[in-house]
Amino acid sequence: SRVSTQSTGGQGEEWHGHVTTLTVSPQFRRLGMAHTLMNELEKISENQKCYFVDLFVRVSNDVAKTMYKSFGYSIYRQIVEYYAGGNAPHSPPDEDAYDMRKALSRDPEGKSLIAKKKVIKTTELFSN
Repeated sequence: SRVSTQSTGGQGEEWHGHVTTLTVSPQFRRLGMAHTLMNELEKISENQKCYFVDLFVRVSNDVAKTMYKSFGYSIYRQIVEYYAGGNAPHSPPDEDAYDMRKALSRDPEGKSLIAKKKVIKTTELFSN
């Protein structure tokens, strides 16, 4: 099992913890390991005085979306063609991602969960 994270994400109310990847080996799934790892990341993010934690998930990944929603995350916005499909013949097409977020104690009103735009292009992702 593994979670890759970074506590970055801008200044002020944009300071956040970010989940890069969360992987649990198949033989250890459905044992609460993902929840334990996410709880630890949230504690670290709280200690770093972050406003929220976010992660990106494929629009088609219903299992992951359901799991993260059960952990208190919600869909913040959609990012068009975030995942590249490849240029080779018969490659899968590009796929959109959902930016899912969970507000932390530093954001008691949940302002970090209200998107200015519900759908953005990948090029808009890191621009203010």
